[in-house]
Amino acid sequence: MSAPRPGRPVRGSTTGRPLMAALDLLGRRWALRVLWELREGPVGARPLLERCAGLSSSVLYERLRNLQDARLVQRDGQQWALTPLGTELGAALAPLDAWSHRWAGSVR
Repeated sequence: MSAPRPGRPVRGSTTGRPLMAALDLLGRRWALRVLWELREGPVGARPLLERCAGLSSSVLYERLRNLQDARLVQRDGQQWALTPLGTELGAALAPLDAWSHRWAGSVR
């Protein structure tokens, strides 16, 4: 299964609007966790799998392929790393992270 792309139909959007394509990609099982684990620098596949308890190797490699296809991660020898666009995504998600903490406090 290839990564969602802007301009192509995705879950929730027949138009493939860029935001909907991004949300479809990031909403896939384990995608955000893989990106999170790469935020501090390159990581090999085996250590990445160990950091994500419950993640199977087949799903890990599928997510890495999806994220690579979306140009958010790249393979650097035996390690995986965020691309500049992947790093930029982390910064873009920071306000959502802050909001989620406020939300969590309000629903407890």
